[in-house]
Amino acid sequence: MKRQHFDAWAAGELDAVESALSAWVPADAPAGLGEAMRYGVLDGGKRVRPLLVLAAAQAVDGEREAALRAACAVELIHAYSLVHDDMPCMDDDVLRRGKPTVHVKYGEAQAMLAGDAMQALAFEVLTPDEGVAPALQARLCSLLARAAGQAGMAGGQAIDLASVGRPLAEQQLRDMHRRKTGALLRASVLMGAACGPVGAAAWDALGHYGDAVGLAFQVVDDILDVTQASETLGKTAGKDLDNNKPTYVSVLGLERARAHAQELRAQAHAALARSGLADTSALALLADKVVERDN
Repeated sequence: MKRQHFDAWAAGELDAVESALSAWVPADAPAGLGEAMRYGVLDGGKRVRPLLVLAAAQAVDGEREAALRAACAVELIHAYSLVHDDMPCMDDDVLRRGKPTVHVKYGEAQAMLAGDAMQALAFEVLTPDEGVAPALQARLCSLLARAAGQAGMAGGQAIDLASVGRPLAEQQLRDMHRRKTGALLRASVLMGAACGPVGAAAWDALGHYGDAVGLAFQVVDDILDVTQASETLGKTAGKDLDNNKPTYVSVLGLERARAHAQELRAQAHAALARSGLADTSALALLADKVVERDN
């Protein structure tokens, strides 16, 4: 797949994800809750995780209905985590995706409930009454729950909060981000792969690809935090530095962090090469875009 074909594919898939999210995130939830939920998840974000799901599903000729539901479920988990992460008790941020954060616009209590409801909705989306086999529903729920919970994203966030003002070695930093950011990105790849027939060797290779892309995403995030303006990022620039949080830039330095991102891109491509799958071009180009992005 050439870059221009990839861009057209990605645009079409993003439209499909946005339409599905708009249909599945209820506007009529009680007491304005639906409005806060929709504000937190619709009309913004890079949607890297849904694209990873759909690209992996395409690589294994996976079931479309299951893959689209998995893509939306992953994005709902990601969006809920951002709503909670921005709250005063955590990162205390006022800008997300170029607009006021949910707690700024709707209040802390409503933001907390909106995040809770989005988390639950992710698993509701994965378990329709028909259209996706129960065994596949269970596998997708398992992959997502493990990536989002104490062994994954939530555990990584706990380490992150506990590490403010404390020096971390590179291995400790890697472990934190493997959980906080990487677990959900890896799960995105594997959830897409689970939607189709995939052998053990390909599954293992796609897991290594997801690990490399997940870590590369965080390394680039840390680089952009110190090299881009808030207007470009859509969130407050320099936040980690101001909060005295360990990052790949603070631990490795800017140039070494940039080199590490390139190393991780190479690892992602190498994993795809040994997967044995016929067409992993969309996944390869997604790895490139993760490393090359400027916001």
